[in-house]
Amino acid sequence: MAATAGLTGLYVTSANGAPMKTPPLSAEEIAAIESAIGKKGTYNEAQAVHTIALPRNDLKIAIKSESVPISFGFGGWVSIKKTVDGKAAVLMSDTVLLQEEVNPLISAAQAAGLEVGAIHNHFFYEEPRIFYMHFHGMGTPAELARKFALAIKDAKIAPANQPAPSAPASQTAKDIFDIAALDAIVKNTGVVNGPTYKYTVGRQDLTIMSMGAEMTAAIGLNSWASFAGTKTNAHIAGDIAMLGHEVNSVIKVLREHKLEVVAVHNHMLDEEPRMIFLHYYGKGAAEELANGFRAALDVLGKNPDRSHSNH
Repeated sequence: MAATAGLTGLYVTSANGAPMKTPPLSAEEIAAIESAIGKKGTYNEAQAVHTIALPRNDLKIAIKSESVPISFGFGGWVSIKKTVDGKAAVLMSDTVLLQEEVNPLISAAQAAGLEVGAIHNHFFYEEPRIFYMHFHGMGTPAELARKFALAIKDAKIAPANQPAPSAPASQTAKDIFDIAALDAIVKNTGVVNGPTYKYTVGRQDLTIMSMGAEMTAAIGLNSWASFAGTKTNAHIAGDIAMLGHEVNSVIKVLREHKLEVVAVHNHMLDEEPRMIFLHYYGKGAAEELANGFRAALDVLGKNPDRSHSNH
């Protein structure tokens, strides 16, 4: 076994230099996480990540004066997984906040022993205005869950402070969209969440490390696309996870497909390689919007074009 130190801390490899598999969370550790935060979550066994959803069911959101469901992109989350050496765990979270909620939560999180990784928008045109704040921390799974619970205990995002979800929509995304056609375009299978349909696509071509843990799709290192509205008058919103040299190529194809670039920013502070996240939005026929998302995915993983470089 070998260890190399970098910005991400200890990156442990096996004797042949291959990354070690992330140790799983135990049933006891998962129970401790859920007990501290006060809500059941979902364990992704393949990626050894436990995630608890934090939707803002207390809000009513409109985009361009049209009501959109919370599941369209206004649900936060907190995820915990172990470092590859199994000696600690990491927490990553994305929280959905009104602008007046941001700084009180910063203070509470730092007081609880968590760090802020990013604060930014994901949307244009939304009412009320929404910001997204990313947190991270290291410790044991139970310690991290307790720190996070302490940080959010007075915030609306806390499960205990959320109203019960409203009654299920009369129509789900299966009734609204041509799911098979969208899947054929995107070349992936999405997930139905009430009236919305969402794709989540990891970066299988990369190994991204942060704080000694591998950042995978289940802990937020992914590109995604969410659909709401109707088949002919749909909203799309999403995120593309990119290396630096991919950013402007992604921007170019999104604009060619008439999708709007909403934000370009970081989500983490010390990951290797460095990842940039681009949020986009569009409105139109669902299948045309899906073509734009697929075109952005097709840019990823290609070698950089250095033909115009002076070096």
